[in-house]
Amino acid sequence: MIPLTIVIDLEPNLFRIGPFLITWHGVFAVLGILAGARLGLWLLSKDGVDISHGADGVAWMVVMGLIGARLLYVWENFKLFAGQLTRIVIVTEGGISQWGGLFGAMVGAYIWARRASFSFWKLMDAAGSAAMLGLAIGRIGDVINGEHHGTPTNLPWGVEYVNADTLGQPGVVVHPEVAYEMILTLVLFGALLPFHQRLKSRLPDGVLGLTYLGLYGVGRFFLSYYRTDPAIFAGLRQAQLASLVMVVIAVIAIPILFRRDRSIKPAEPEPAAAA
Repeated sequence: MIPLTIVIDLEPNLFRIGPFLITWHGVFAVLGILAGARLGLWLLSKDGVDISHGADGVAWMVVMGLIGARLLYVWENFKLFAGQLTRIVIVTEGGISQWGGLFGAMVGAYIWARRASFSFWKLMDAAGSAAMLGLAIGRIGDVINGEHHGTPTNLPWGVEYVNADTLGQPGVVVHPEVAYEMILTLVLFGALLPFHQRLKSRLPDGVLGLTYLGLYGVGRFFLSYYRTDPAIFAGLRQAQLASLVMVVIAVIAIPILFRRDRSIKPAEPEPAAAA
């Protein structure tokens, strides 16, 4: 029996504005950032944080996220830039790392929290669900563009890219790995967001956000086996190493946050002795 195949013949490019090529990838990346920022600010306001200067915080997180995304990509693909270091800043040629963007955004969140004098961990709780929403929307552009090559498959949901302008592998049916990642983020988002306020009332600040990112790291680690990315250390791909770093951060930080929360909570008053 001939295996079923999902054929994707979508034009990834929209139009040009001068030297800039506007693509579906870029459009959905921007939409993901905007949706994530809006949700994150709304959740922060529900947590009692003053978001009157929220635009400043979003700017810090976006700028640091873009810097982190570019730097991690350059580190992974340094051979492409050897002898041409000026190309590092030419982002119009493409080349960013999702994990670099997440870690960079976390640095931006820390800077904003310090400047605005509020809890970084409250911000992380809001950022966890916001990141899942933003990543899910951004991955739509990756699906259209055939980014991040998947490994060959004969499963019924294997995809084949036939448009010459995509980055897909012509003539090869592959795992839609970026679609798997989109499903992962949507599952985490849908499973935890409805209980956000209830969990916030029972957990120390920061635990919920680290749970989102830690679980995403676990899922992303295993999904990366469905990509053709080269191994860079100990047989692991860059995304897998970054996923492990995120999981380790969550595993170490969550118990610390619980211990700190117990230490600062006032002790329960002892009942008065009977007369």
